[in-house]
Amino acid sequence: MKTTICPKATVCPKTSIFPKATIFQKTTRISVDSGGSTLGQEGSDDPLEGWKFGKGVHESPLGQLLEAPLYAHNVLDEMPQRNVLHSCAARINRRFIAHWFDDHDWLEYSIAKDAAFCLHCYLFKSNFDQVGGDAFTGVGFNNWKKAKERFNLHIGPVGSVHNQAREVAYNLMHQTTHIETIVIKQTSQARTAYRTCLNASLKCTRYLLRQRLSFRGHDESAQSSNKGNYLELLQFLADHDEKVKAVVLENAPGNLKLIAPSIQKDLVNSCAKETIDLILSDVKDRYFSIMVDEARDVSIKEQMAMVLRYVNDKGQIIERFVGVQHVTDTTSSALKEAIDEFFSSANLSFSKLRGQGYDGASNMRALVAVAKKNIDVNSFFTTANSLVNVVGASCQRRDALRAQYQEELVRAFEDDCLITGRGLNQERTLKRAGDTRWNSHYGTLSSIISMFPSVVNVLQMIVDDNPNDSSGEAYKLWREIQSFEFVFHLFVMKAILGITNTLSLALQKKDQDIVSAMNLVKTCKENLQLMRDNEFEELVEQASSFCYKHDIIVPTMDEEYVIPGRSRRNAPMKTNYHRYRVEIFIHVIDGQLAELNDHFNEVSTELLTCLACLSPQNNFVAFDKRKLVRLAQFYPYDFSERDLLMLEDQLGVYVHHMRSSSDFSQLEGISSLAEKMVEKGMHEIFPFVYLLLTLALVLPVATASVERAFFAMNIIKNPLRNRMGDQWLNDSLIVYIERDVFACIDNEIIMQRFQNTKSRRGQL
Repeated sequence: MKTTICPKATVCPKTSIFPKATIFQKTTRISVDSGGSTLGQEGSDDPLEGWKFGKGVHESPLGQLLEAPLYAHNVLDEMPQRNVLHSCAARINRRFIAHWFDDHDWLEYSIAKDAAFCLHCYLFKSNFDQVGGDAFTGVGFNNWKKAKERFNLHIGPVGSVHNQAREVAYNLMHQTTHIETIVIKQTSQARTAYRTCLNASLKCTRYLLRQRLSFRGHDESAQSSNKGNYLELLQFLADHDEKVKAVVLENAPGNLKLIAPSIQKDLVNSCAKETIDLILSDVKDRYFSIMVDEARDVSIKEQMAMVLRYVNDKGQIIERFVGVQHVTDTTSSALKEAIDEFFSSANLSFSKLRGQGYDGASNMRALVAVAKKNIDVNSFFTTANSLVNVVGASCQRRDALRAQYQEELVRAFEDDCLITGRGLNQERTLKRAGDTRWNSHYGTLSSIISMFPSVVNVLQMIVDDNPNDSSGEAYKLWREIQSFEFVFHLFVMKAILGITNTLSLALQKKDQDIVSAMNLVKTCKENLQLMRDNEFEELVEQASSFCYKHDIIVPTMDEEYVIPGRSRRNAPMKTNYHRYRVEIFIHVIDGQLAELNDHFNEVSTELLTCLACLSPQNNFVAFDKRKLVRLAQFYPYDFSERDLLMLEDQLGVYVHHMRSSSDFSQLEGISSLAEKMVEKGMHEIFPFVYLLLTLALVLPVATASVERAFFAMNIIKNPLRNRMGDQWLNDSLIVYIERDVFACIDNEIIMQRFQNTKSRRGQL
């Protein structure tokens, strides 16, 4: 995985909502554009001219402007500064403060103009006779010295122009105040019926999303015996609830049944948006990292998935899936454009980005791929894969394999050579290896060893019963696997992948931190080196014992090695010992060590050494004040010179307190340290130390969470649902993968979003 540490990233340019800026996408509260067109039609002074409101207000540019979420705090760390004359004749720098957004939701800021504006007055001030000055609607306000005073003066009393414009904006965004709602007055009974019908539809939607089931049916006509999951589930709900039955399906108004595909998609989209909003509200203005990977779906579309990693209020590492996006190109520029688009839509700030992880699958394939560079090992894996394919090619062969394995267990039980107990000796089969998990290869090799006699017998049965082409391949495999060469490779690769299996499983954890991961990598490399230096003879003994048990000829290590089927005359002069120890055993292990060094040393050695000093293991034995200060220097935008001085003083008190407290004596990793600090309130006492911990925890270790998203994608968008649209797929994935977040959202919140998305015939 390509891991990048981001001390600070540049803020992405956003679309302005002020003059000389386009408005046909969702905007932020900070503008950086300096060219373009006006809010209305080009060259128009009327901001509302040219806008049409045929559909819901949220679909109009004006509705999108008002719906735009608030920008994160501290989105710009370096606002333009204005040099002004102070009362004491000295000139000082003043600038716009991003925290003013918290107090005034109408406030907008343009970097190009270095001025503040009022969104509500800009859009609606022309509707009133009282016009006033144009500081907040025309040239912009930039007297930062008197900003708060002028903001309050601009708001004015209850009946001021600003408050009238604000009321118009509020009315626009709420359907209950629209003219059609007043004209089409619905009775309270109709409203109750509509709410019950919508709530029932939402319940069905929730269930289908959680269970990753399809909505539509092949035949949804009234005469169909199976109308699809959505309609059938709604009918089931109606059959068991008389109140629901009275307002849904055939009992609902003809134009308000809420069963159209567009309604289903709107409901799912509302569920997904509320889920994302809840995730982003948890991220707030915290530091985070992104993990990105791409894969093809069942319709051969390249999909890019993104996961956010951050530390929450409890000090826990959280990884959240935030969406999948179709990309037509997988070049770095295309992926960056897609990431920029997501950041803009989610209103995330690049200034809070502190780590990036890409292409996690390359990590998982690395060790096996490097081993396959050895010709003999590559030939071994080819044989092993062919063995799994031939033996498992049909149900008949798999049944034969199970029967043979069961007979082996019975014989072992009769000979009193089998350990029995609950859960032991279950039915087994050969395990296929995956592309992105090296521990899946470990499972394949383990199953071949445990079922070796049964596999040999099944291959013999194939040869005897099928005198055709398949019998020839089976006979070739039967001969190859009953050789010391194959058995030795089998035990060597099982031993190597067994050592790395723990690392593989650890990298798949969502809460894995980089310090613990590097410790596991270090342990893995040490074990491989120990195996290389001392365990060859033991491995040969294990392979030889296995061969003796299954009547396989074992060569003498001191004898000359001869390639099977080759003449001795032109064969190179080498012993079996040299062949198996140097050319296979040592060569393969050296390749594994080199690959581990390459893949897990992309961050500088100095940085990893500094990160290790945060570890609480053995009562903070690795603590080093100088290195931790050096770690803070890697983040110059998070630690000023003054902060570094305070950090150095704080570290001395911190380590003394940690070592003297029994609460922190048994901790194993920095993730548990962060949680314990929050639990005991130490994150407020030692804020700079906790900031260092947070920056270390958000660094991505592996992209296992992204790969899980692709696994879920293949479940939801399967061959029977291969025509799913990109938005439908994205919404379904968000709700399914983050179902624990989705479960926390009340139906009323989702219904209100659904209701405000478009103009609806029914009223809540």
